[in-house]
Amino acid sequence: MMRRGFQAAATLSRLRALPGAPRILPILNPAAAFGSSIDSRISRFCPKKTDFKDYALPNASWCPDMLSLYQEFLEKTKTDGWIKLPSFASNREHIQGLKLPTGLAVTPDNSDCRIITRSLQVEGQGYEHAIFFNPSEKKSVCLFQPGPYLEGAPGFAHGGSLATMTDETFSKTAYLAGEGLFTLSLSIRFKNLIPVGSLAVLNVSVDKIEDQKLYMSCITQTRDQKTVYAKSSGVFLQLQLEQE
Repeated sequence: MMRRGFQAAATLSRLRALPGAPRILPILNPAAAFGSSIDSRISRFCPKKTDFKDYALPNASWCPDMLSLYQEFLEKTKTDGWIKLPSFASNREHIQGLKLPTGLAVTPDNSDCRIITRSLQVEGQGYEHAIFFNPSEKKSVCLFQPGPYLEGAPGFAHGGSLATMTDETFSKTAYLAGEGLFTLSLSIRFKNLIPVGSLAVLNVSVDKIEDQKLYMSCITQTRDQKTVYAKSSGVFLQLQLEQE
């Protein structure tokens, strides 16, 4: 794993333009693209009553920093406008009653499908995380504790695990803030290694919404902000989900 200079880019829009390439994204109809409000998206994404298990809750594997910062943000949900996002096993469970836009190839429903950040079911082994979202500021904070199954260099988290966690936090923020559905590009520059079992704090902001795209940035650092682990940016396509 490279310490500096690593850059990952996924440009789905370019694939659509290649001769003979399959159409990855549907043709966007601007007139029908942005029909729901932030409040309605939050209400659907964070149901008050559900039978689905919320994995973004404290467990015995959480380190003291993770647990105490979680409690701090939980207090902020009472006074400062922050919302604690639930984390279900699959995104299908977050968008009940909705589907991807017509024209996208979707695999049949499969009860075994899990989002990658919830693919390791034993507590503490993989992506321990909790995300808090501030609707008025269009910002999110993700508390991320990488487990031993995410190791790269001995004792440290693999860079790909942070890239995955960054993309996941970007995607949740993009959807809630402005119906961002698909990652068009993701760039990450690593600064320092994250020790396995420690807390990394991802601070995500929506910088602008323009030309049906959301432009986002993230700084990942220690809780005391003395060590920066990575700086990232991403672009997401605005596209409205459809009723089933």
